[in-house]
Amino acid sequence: MSKPKATEVTKAAKAPKSKSRSLAKGIAAGLIGGLAGAIAMTFAERAFPARLRTQTEPEPPALAGEPVASHALIPATTATPTTIHWSLGALAGAAYGAIAEFVPAATAREGATFGLTLGTLVQEGAVPAIGVVARARNQTAPPSAAELTSHVVFGVTTEWVRRLVRKFI
Repeated sequence: MSKPKATEVTKAAKAPKSKSRSLAKGIAAGLIGGLAGAIAMTFAERAFPARLRTQTEPEPPALAGEPVASHALIPATTATPTTIHWSLGALAGAAYGAIAEFVPAATAREGATFGLTLGTLVQEGAVPAIGVVARARNQTAPPSAAELTSHVVFGVTTEWVRRLVRKFI
């Protein structure tokens, strides 16, 4: 029996270990990543404030529980924006972690694509649908650079933390 060559041993040692897929571990890592992303997004929003409203734009409600278009929200559904922000970050991160566990292509561009997609879905779909912010029908203004930046920061931070946590669990 012959000894393996040094190069064969080196190649075998450098070969990546096959990672077993686990939905629970993916969700846990994504949840932690989503919370970290929400923290990073908070700092990004402070560093890059949203664009200034023009004089013709109506002022948005200060709290999610304030009435919009003279309709009050049901008291049981009122929540502070901070609660919504943290909850959405955690839930989106958990869903992202689960998807990333089985579809690695979902982590494209270090999570930036995830952040932009989530930002678009939330700002253009979910927020107006639940009546927290009234959107003008003819509003064609694109999102500001500050809004895009904060969503990219959320996605990239979520991916980095998710990947780091997933290595250890």
